[in-house]
Amino acid sequence: MLEEGKKIVDGFKFLPPGLKAWIKTFIPDHEFNGPIPWTPLSKPLNQIILGLITSAGISLKTDPPFDMEREKREPLWGDRSFRRIPRGTTEKDIDVNHLHINTNWIKQDINVMLPLQRMEEFEREGIIGRLAPTAYSFYGFQWQNTEFLKEAIEPISQSMKEEGVEAVLLTPA
Repeated sequence: MLEEGKKIVDGFKFLPPGLKAWIKTFIPDHEFNGPIPWTPLSKPLNQIILGLITSAGISLKTDPPFDMEREKREPLWGDRSFRRIPRGTTEKDIDVNHLHINTNWIKQDINVMLPLQRMEEFEREGIIGRLAPTAYSFYGFQWQNTEFLKEAIEPISQSMKEEGVEAVLLTPA
């Protein structure tokens, strides 16, 4: 029985049935009963430096695109690189390369996936302390890929630490 006020999240809601069934074969068939790991903010949101990360495969037009061609040849391979997206970037400055999502909406308005302008508005309104100078994007399909942690997540984490980031909003694609 579901406790009052609790919601069930269906992480597979928008997947095609075949993909949903395939992914579920890798997930143990039991409920997670432990506490959800959570670290509360050490200070109010309006005093923190907020970083943004997306797995949507966004890159600047001046950057090399994410490698979708290799994934087409090797379906369980995902590009392990990442891209730096500076504050002030708009849809006019970007390209989006991802085989698993419809990228058209992002190309029309970057904020649907990487809300740079919305967070700058929140900064001006005092909702967040400050938006970090750099956002980060990677290619979200990383199937059983521990090399990705070394090649992308570690350098992203280090750069965010150097920029003083205290909280991160991840927009998964």
